[in-house]
Amino acid sequence: MPFTHTFLILVFLLYGSLIHAATLRVATASNFSDTLKQLAPLFKQASDHDLRISAASSGKLYAQIRHGAPYDLFFSADAARPVALEEEGLSVMGSRVTYAVGQLALWSPNANNPNTVRALLESGKFRRLALANPKTAPYGVAALETLKRLNISPSLSDSAARGENIGQTFQFVATGNADIGFVALSQLRQGHIDASQFWIIPHQYYQPIQQQAVILKHSSNKPVAELFLRFIQSPAAREILLVSGYQVEDSSK
Repeated sequence: MPFTHTFLILVFLLYGSLIHAATLRVATASNFSDTLKQLAPLFKQASDHDLRISAASSGKLYAQIRHGAPYDLFFSADAARPVALEEEGLSVMGSRVTYAVGQLALWSPNANNPNTVRALLESGKFRRLALANPKTAPYGVAALETLKRLNISPSLSDSAARGENIGQTFQFVATGNADIGFVALSQLRQGHIDASQFWIIPHQYYQPIQQQAVILKHSSNKPVAELFLRFIQSPAAREILLVSGYQVEDSSK
């Protein structure tokens, strides 16, 4: 996908003095990993900089960063952890941006239309439900909020297959270890899952999943990290985000 002339001009005017290519160490929430891998070669094309991507749950990555993990950028699946890093003095003040808004979906591979998926959840006639651990993954929190909104007993989640992150949760359903599960819409889009197999949860059922990113204070590649955050908000990158199943909004602090 070609980049806009505006973005290329921005690269050369603001960062023309960067001669040596760098490799950014990017810690990302599991749900955004595949999208980030799509963006990496486009960023390389425009700037000659590479990304080294490490994916895990937001909670796990946050803990690693607090213990000194050598990342340049942190792409969380929520806003709370980037805010916490800012308050703890572990990120560059003013660097925090909302790069995407996540969407939750309920997936059952044996369903033949979205209404069937919802009906299956409400009936309770399934073997096992999968959801991400709400202690480490924002999509797990959204799943619990959805259950509450549907007046489904919270005890249902006690026996659920809980993934450490949304990537593991997706695998529980994909491998048949759970026959229904709450996953990220982006995973379904990227996996080319037929739309008849999932129900996109209405936004009003859960608090917005504002996914925020920050530049980490100990980064030795801050100018390049800043460039990547500018790129992630460019029209070319936003188009990929939308196709991947995210919503986008103006960056917020």
